[in-house]
Amino acid sequence: MKTIQLLAISFGLFTATAHAQWQLCAGTEGLNMQSLLTMGTHNFAGGQTGAYLSTDGAATYALSNTGNDAVGPTRGFAYDNNFVYTCTSQGLYRSADQGANWTSVSNGLGNLLTSGIAHADPYIVVATPTGVFRSIDQGDNWTAAGLSGTDVRCITAIADTLFAGTNGSGIYKSTDWGANWVAVNNGLSSTNFRAIQSQGSLLFAGGQTGTGVFRSTDLGANWSLLGGGLSAGSYRGFASNDQIVVAGSFGGGVFYSLDNGDTWTAINAGLTDLTIFDLELTDTDIIAATNTQGVFRYSLSQLSLSVAESVDPSSAQLFPNPAIEEVTVLVDQPLVGSSYALFDLLGKAVAQGRISGERMNVELSALPDGVYTLRIAGTKAPTLRFIKHSH
Repeated sequence: MKTIQLLAISFGLFTATAHAQWQLCAGTEGLNMQSLLTMGTHNFAGGQTGAYLSTDGAATYALSNTGNDAVGPTRGFAYDNNFVYTCTSQGLYRSADQGANWTSVSNGLGNLLTSGIAHADPYIVVATPTGVFRSIDQGDNWTAAGLSGTDVRCITAIADTLFAGTNGSGIYKSTDWGANWVAVNNGLSSTNFRAIQSQGSLLFAGGQTGTGVFRSTDLGANWSLLGGGLSAGSYRGFASNDQIVVAGSFGGGVFYSLDNGDTWTAINAGLTDLTIFDLELTDTDIIAATNTQGVFRYSLSQLSLSVAESVDPSSAQLFPNPAIEEVTVLVDQPLVGSSYALFDLLGKAVAQGRISGERMNVELSALPDGVYTLRIAGTKAPTLRFIKHSH
């Protein structure tokens, strides 16, 4: 298996407020929380009482549910360059003002009881108890996208390939945006899946009680049940980036892995509810949504991350920004030979390579327009963010 390179973490970035154990996020005390989303400085949480928003690093949340489902739970979030979306018990909603106001966008949706949502450019895709639906116009209209009559509970994508976890039928895969689906259950001992996460070319799926977390390294063709310190149980939430994978158990709390799931460590000190519905990662924290006790955060600075030797933080830059066909990356000599990865807005690795010289070009022509982040492994070099805009 190809191991994702770890990035160095500059501990100087964390202030005195860094916490050595889980801390309850103010404004969520005693609440059922089922979904999370981080979008820049905006951290969303959703649960039985609707959508909540934090703009202070997840320290405090406030209800931000105007126009959103006020009857049942907000079960998932997604976003694109223009909107934030929620999937709820009453259909789909979107916000153009970062959660201040929500508008119902369920035209054509065959079942309002939705349970999972993802942005798979150029589509928004949603999981329902009667199949998958997709929208090409940012939620204005929805059309059926296969698995009709199947209870679909979660959905994700790697590039233009969709993966759907079901209640009772295992995992399915589509390479044509839902026109056709094939079962991909080789190696699975669970038929029920409530969470599925993609990280680069890897897939992680949470099975039913008595199983655990399954991983695929070949786009779902084969799966393996993970151990390495990960307890058996039902898993409902994942989050990942190029440094870390975190998994949330329904009753066992939170586990993290620094080696793409080979080994895991539990981190539950201060977590007063070990039933985890969802997890999210910010630049500084792990965020956890719990069944009965609200939202918690855990500082990444407290983890014993294996980091490479660091270099001068002012050692990398890129231009032009916005870019059209390529960007030029300038680095100091100590960075030559380091690996790099390019991530889209969803945190998915879309390209990777090695720094070949103090000045090098990164080809962008195969990538859709959008916002991208270039990160260099093993350094304290700043995150290099840019826009690709070809028109």
